[in-house]
Amino acid sequence: MTFETIIGLEVHAQLLTKSKMYCGCSADYAAAPPNTHVCPVCLGMPGVLPVINRQAVEYTIMTALALNCTISEYTKFDRKNYPYPDLMKGYQISQYDAPIGKGGWLGIEVDGQKKKIGITRVHLEEDVAKLQHRTAPDGEVYSLVDVNRSGVPLMEIVGEPDLRSPEEARQYLIKLRSILQYLGVSTGNMEEGSFRCDANISIRPEGSSNSGPKVEVKNMNSFRAVYQAMDYEAKRQRKAFREGKKLTQETRGWAEEKGKTVAQRSKEYAHDYRYFPEPDLPPLMLRREWVEEIKTRLPELPEDRRERFMKEYGLPLYDASLLTSSKLTAEYFEACMQRPPQSLEPEKHAKQVANWIIGEFSHWLAVTNAKIETIEDLERKIKPVALFDLVQLTSQGVITGVSAKAVFEEMFRTGKNATDIIQERGLSQISDAGELEAATTKVINSNTQAVSDYRAGKEAALKFLVGQVMRATKGRANPALAGKLLQKKLKES
Repeated sequence: MTFETIIGLEVHAQLLTKSKMYCGCSADYAAAPPNTHVCPVCLGMPGVLPVINRQAVEYTIMTALALNCTISEYTKFDRKNYPYPDLMKGYQISQYDAPIGKGGWLGIEVDGQKKKIGITRVHLEEDVAKLQHRTAPDGEVYSLVDVNRSGVPLMEIVGEPDLRSPEEARQYLIKLRSILQYLGVSTGNMEEGSFRCDANISIRPEGSSNSGPKVEVKNMNSFRAVYQAMDYEAKRQRKAFREGKKLTQETRGWAEEKGKTVAQRSKEYAHDYRYFPEPDLPPLMLRREWVEEIKTRLPELPEDRRERFMKEYGLPLYDASLLTSSKLTAEYFEACMQRPPQSLEPEKHAKQVANWIIGEFSHWLAVTNAKIETIEDLERKIKPVALFDLVQLTSQGVITGVSAKAVFEEMFRTGKNATDIIQERGLSQISDAGELEAATTKVINSNTQAVSDYRAGKEAALKFLVGQVMRATKGRANPALAGKLLQKKLKES
């Protein structure tokens, strides 16, 4: 029997507001000592009253609009009750039956196939405190509670179960995070916990509409982890079905070190949370005029920017998609493509600029584990105009492609411009036949086998000999000129 995988994702994103959701405490808690960004409201003290963060509501409306949702005219907050040690009040102020946005969709593309994934709802709630698990010298395990995170605005985006593979789930998350970053409403950093994902996964026989028990998977802190967890869980459920084992609705956690999901508890249902309207907060009436005004302020989103890059700069789909998947990368590319005074037609170099950003720049950022959070962080590595200059110098033949990589590395590490590095290290391309004469003669005399192979009709031997000339000149030789000189000498001798 062939099975179909059914996946629905629930994403929680911390919002980039200055204060918490229902009080005035700073939401910038990441580097703060434990329990320093707290007050009676986020500590859950009796007798205190919450106040709604207007900016958080606006950010949620922006996101819902970007996800093609209908914005509710009437919305309210509800109490979601559960007795976890990280929930200070014993309940969470969330939204249940009247979310801010509903009925939207997000487009993804996998293996050249475009698909719309339904968005059930976009609603607003508060984050919980953070537990820190410790082990005492005597081996006793205990936990400490840091309340700094409690009350930070948390937006939940609930997707329809329209995903059919781990790769679709990964692409959905990548696209969603990109949209949040373009909107400026969240950092979207999974490793730091500001962008968190729970997945609901089940299987059903191909062609059937009846799915098996739904399993919720938690503790996935990277796109790679989501892919691996979904892949493992889909295989686990298929194996259990074929072996006649009973599948149950449950919550499982992704154990990264083991490469598998592990059972945690039975899955809760909505009635387990005993939702009821939050008595301390009034319902919100979202005026159409306010929603329309917010809509006019939406920035250019990834898909629109991708199409513009293809049209304006003539970039292929692959390059435009990679550049626009990150707001910072897209902004850096556009900064490089600003018309510097020394270039009248920078668009001719757009493909080369894209290649450097996607290739060498990304490589060195990864190698050095550079922390990049703003466009200024990228510009401190290499100024946009400096990268454009390197592209021009390479395309004009001032330096070879091999030398250009060495120049780029030094630019990245030191902040110097390409011209200074080329002069200091004597890396200008050798495009004079006289200067290459000795190098080509030496290569021919030192590689008799390759010379014999070339004369026997093996064209690959010429590429080898050109490579030897490049090596002898430390990458400075003009490869086309070196090839012509070698051919001439080989015919004459």
